[in-house]
Amino acid sequence: MEEKLRRLMLGMIAYNNGDAKRIQHFIKVHALAKLIGEEEKLDAKTQYILEAVALTHDIGIRVSEQKYGSCNGKQQELEGPPEAEKLLQSLGFEADVIERVCWLIAHHHTYTNIDSADYQILVEADFLVNLYEDGVRKEAVRTAYSRIFKTEAGRRLCRIMYGLQN
Repeated sequence: MEEKLRRLMLGMIAYNNGDAKRIQHFIKVHALAKLIGEEEKLDAKTQYILEAVALTHDIGIRVSEQKYGSCNGKQQELEGPPEAEKLLQSLGFEADVIERVCWLIAHHHTYTNIDSADYQILVEADFLVNLYEDGVRKEAVRTAYSRIFKTEAGRRLCRIMYGLQN
C-alpha cells in the first residue's frame, strides 16, 4: 500500500507539472489527512483510501479550467472522478479502492450528510489547509470549526493551528 501511495504522489506531482501551488496543496492535505486518520485509529484499508483521495481530491481542477474557464467545487466534483480513475488504474489500484476514491472526489465539496470517517477526515484536512491558504478571518475559522469539524483529532488540530479556545 505504501508503495502505491508513493507512486500516486509522484503521479500527482507529474499531473500538476508546473503548478507548485496545487502540488503544495494536495501534499499538505495528504499529510493532515494521514495524521488525523492515524489519530482516529482508522483501519488499514480506510486509511489507504483516505490517503489516496487526499492526494487526488482536486484532480478535476485542470479539466474544469479547460472546459469551463473556472474550477468551482461542483465542477471539480464532476470532472475529478474520471481523471482519478485513469491515474489510479494506471498505477494498479484495486477496483474497490478506485470506486471509493472517485465517490469521495465526487462529494468532497458537499458538506451535508457526511456519513463515514474517510469522507469526514478528507473534508477536515482540506478545510485545515484551505482556511490557511485562503487567509480567512478568525470568525470564519470559528464557524468552520463548529459546522465542519467532527473528529477529535481534526478539532484539536484546528484549535491549535488557528488559536481557538475550547
